[in-house]
Amino acid sequence: MKAISSRENPLYKELKLLASSSQARRKAGRTLLDGVHLCEAYLQHGRLPLFCIVSEGSAVHPEAAAIVQRCEVAKVPCIVLPESLFHPLSQVEHGVGLLFVVDTPHLAVPENLTRSAVLLDNLQDPGNLGSILRSAAAAGIEDVFCSKTTVFAWSPKVLRAGMGAHFLLNIFDNVDLQLLVGSAHVPILATSSHAEKRIYDLDLKRPVAWLFGHEGQGVSQELLDLASCRVSIPHLGGVESLNVAASAAVCFFEQVRQKTA
Repeated sequence: MKAISSRENPLYKELKLLASSSQARRKAGRTLLDGVHLCEAYLQHGRLPLFCIVSEGSAVHPEAAAIVQRCEVAKVPCIVLPESLFHPLSQVEHGVGLLFVVDTPHLAVPENLTRSAVLLDNLQDPGNLGSILRSAAAAGIEDVFCSKTTVFAWSPKVLRAGMGAHFLLNIFDNVDLQLLVGSAHVPILATSSHAEKRIYDLDLKRPVAWLFGHEGQGVSQELLDLASCRVSIPHLGGVESLNVAASAAVCFFEQVRQKTA
């Protein structure tokens, strides 16, 4: 492994930018996978990082050492950092000090929708986005389309919340959702707490595209007007609505229930 001990090292400066700036991540087309679980999941899906970064204290940790060894065998550059340099790069508290630098996919948006998908309009919370990605992957949905104003799907916080779901999905970034919805060949179902039709009243055995919006404002009016149907999730308690990630999970797994019934 190569050791870096200076904050002025060009690679370390690049790592600091990737760790702290979404704009830098988008510009570079790279991001950081933080922690053993994400790094191991990345390797398990047959992918190799650009760099493997480990802290001095974690270099002898059994799990981290095994991953570093796999990277070295695959000729991936491995870098060891002192704790004082590694700590500013990681957002995992009390975790094993391991990071991957990876390329972020740039996928061409299809001309139209022909299978089940998730459309996210102006979603802002990284935890919500990561949770939705994880639920979508578990439900067998492969395509996720994020609007230009949705939080960047490949940020470290979203990646941690997704728990490896990113590597099972086709995630399209900076998508014009109005154009996509307008050319869709599957029904567009927009969730709304004011809709009269319930998700349990729909035939979800066929492909559908689920449309979810901002945590507070919901789906924009322009997209609601283009949707095939507005649907609600009935609930008995005294709350006005569900968290968007919880709503998505309910919708996805009602579709799973109908498909597997």
